[in-house]
Amino acid sequence: MSAIDWPGLLRAGLHGLGLEPKVFWQLTPIELKIMLGVDAKAAPLTRARLSELSAAFPDIPKDIENGADRGLAGSGGRT
Repeated sequence: MSAIDWPGLLRAGLHGLGLEPKVFWQLTPIELKIMLGVDAKAAPLTRARLSELSAAFPDIPKDIENGADRGLAGSGGRT
């Protein structure tokens, strides 16, 4: 059984969400999680978004891809 972080939940509910104590204590755990956005899921990764990310963060750095660092590439780090 996991411990419940009551001080953290109270801070999130009373200060973060601006709930009154009576309202906070009437919430079910699921309702509180939804209000805090814990159950919010990220949008699925689409093919277009994957292409954008691949272009922005390529697996091979541009200087190695263009041959600027061929002295070290494939030599096991020896020069």
